[in-house]
Amino acid sequence: MTTGSRFLDLHALQPVTAANLNRGESGYPKMIKLGGAERAMVSSQAWKRPIRLDMEEELGELAARTRMLPPVVADALREQGWPEDLATFTAAQVALSAKKGGLKTNPQQGHRTQAMLYLPTDAPGRLLEICAAHRRELQKALDTQTETGKAAPAVLPTKQIAAELTRRTATINLLGRMLAEIPTGHVDGAVQMAPAFTVHTTSLQPDFFTAVEDWPRPNDAGSAHLETAFLTAGVFYRFATVNITTLITNLDGDSAAAAKLIDLFAWTFIMAMPKGKQTSTAAHTVPDLVHYVVRDRRPISYAPAFEQPVTTRGQGHTQPARQALADYAATIDRLVGTRHRIAHGHATAAGAPIEHLGTHHPGFPDLAAACATALDTAGEM
Repeated sequence: MTTGSRFLDLHALQPVTAANLNRGESGYPKMIKLGGAERAMVSSQAWKRPIRLDMEEELGELAARTRMLPPVVADALREQGWPEDLATFTAAQVALSAKKGGLKTNPQQGHRTQAMLYLPTDAPGRLLEICAAHRRELQKALDTQTETGKAAPAVLPTKQIAAELTRRTATINLLGRMLAEIPTGHVDGAVQMAPAFTVHTTSLQPDFFTAVEDWPRPNDAGSAHLETAFLTAGVFYRFATVNITTLITNLDGDSAAAAKLIDLFAWTFIMAMPKGKQTSTAAHTVPDLVHYVVRDRRPISYAPAFEQPVTTRGQGHTQPARQALADYAATIDRLVGTRHRIAHGHATAAGAPIEHLGTHHPGFPDLAAACATALDTAGEM
């Protein structure tokens, strides 16, 4: 975390109806204990992936996290009429030529890479062009390998192959990329996201169900399938922060592109939902409250506001959660001061402004647009 950076903090309170958005190893909803109380949890990865996919679709810049680049290249070469042996050899050459010594792969599984790559989805097509331009050298190397029994050296131009594997999309610049085997492809992520958790005590709720047999045999009154699923429901606290300074650096100083990405990230953070068990729960809710704070130096999570579980007070969990968040925002202002707080605001289903949460925006589109102005002086930090 760079001293002198500017951050956009996003806080959301989101009611979620009966759901299993993020199941654990047992298939049950994930749970976590906080303040001595059991809470439902959704991991940061489970919420970050739909955010990334929604952003990529909106931008028209798709990226893939994959270990299957060589097999994909081999399949594409076969479709273009390349012989089986040459297609397989060339796919292995893509990994071997990526750097000195090559990327580690599993030959028994089509030379899929041992490390996951994160690259634009048009990379295989561009790699095919490179392979086609060097088909004669590839065939010669394959023939020599077959004759001598010795593994062929790298044939494809390393600089070109590495350039394709390390190209960036907007979401790579925003979310970062770890390429341990190609250090030049590493991108420091500008976004950090916390696991979401319910602001109140939560327990697993059993849902016994049956699937009816549509073609029963005579005297068969049974069902085709019996099972008990487990669901949770509640108001989740969600938190993410964007290092605006890092984002601008990743974009080579392009503030206009950074503003566009921040606006879109804020919107998708609000609207994206994990896909877990949605077919049978349809838990397509939106946040009740979203609060943003623009700060210099470091971000601040408001998760401690809910270390003590909120209680219904006869009016559900949403309203007490709003109040707890607002009270904690006031506490943070008192504890650390407002010298490094550049801007703050909120939008809420409550309609009326909420004290201590800054500018009141009528809706989430206006709030997302306001977040984009957070970078106005970030480059000067």
